[in-house]
Amino acid sequence: MDGSSIRLRVALDSAATGDIWLFRGTKANDRFVRAATNSPVNHVAMAVAVGDLPPLLWHTESSPSTVDVWTGERHGGVQLQLLDDAVRVWSLRWGHQPFVRQLSPPLDRQAEDELLRVINEYSGRRFPTARGLAKRWVQGKVRRSAFPEEIFCAELIAVTYQRLGLLDGGKPPNWYDPGRFWSGDRLVLGSGYSLSPEIAIEVDSGR
Repeated sequence: MDGSSIRLRVALDSAATGDIWLFRGTKANDRFVRAATNSPVNHVAMAVAVGDLPPLLWHTESSPSTVDVWTGERHGGVQLQLLDDAVRVWSLRWGHQPFVRQLSPPLDRQAEDELLRVINEYSGRRFPTARGLAKRWVQGKVRRSAFPEEIFCAELIAVTYQRLGLLDGGKPPNWYDPGRFWSGDRLVLGSGYSLSPEIAIEVDSGR
């Protein structure tokens, strides 16, 4: 972490598909996730910025926070939310510090088409229970794939990155935890892509 930071509005204006968003909370369950996974963050998500649409956040969460723009409903599990709304909820309501890692170079149209297929396939899948989450993570560490009906945040982003050709398929998606997407873990991307160091996001209560 090089100490750089930008305001949320600047991050929204420069958002690109494939950017990694990371969140670090201070509540007991957030600290538990970080301790269990030896990670500096407890949640990971991905930006989606396609065409003239406002930037979106692709992730999965345990409880409803904002409307899923893919279905038009409010629900837990895998979904696409307005990036602005989602980051404000995670930061201002739930007390998380957000960070962004920007992907370069930009994804091409073929990758964007594949992303839409991933979204259509995974949207609405459930977030695991605490017991299910622990089981999936342990299975991942011994490189055993888990059943696809449920999926946690790092697993979803790993699936998405693998389908976009950014990560190889040598490890099952449930091998990944949020900290794998932090720069200190030195995630190796394919096809000449790279992620910037973390940039802290400054979120104020105004729009």
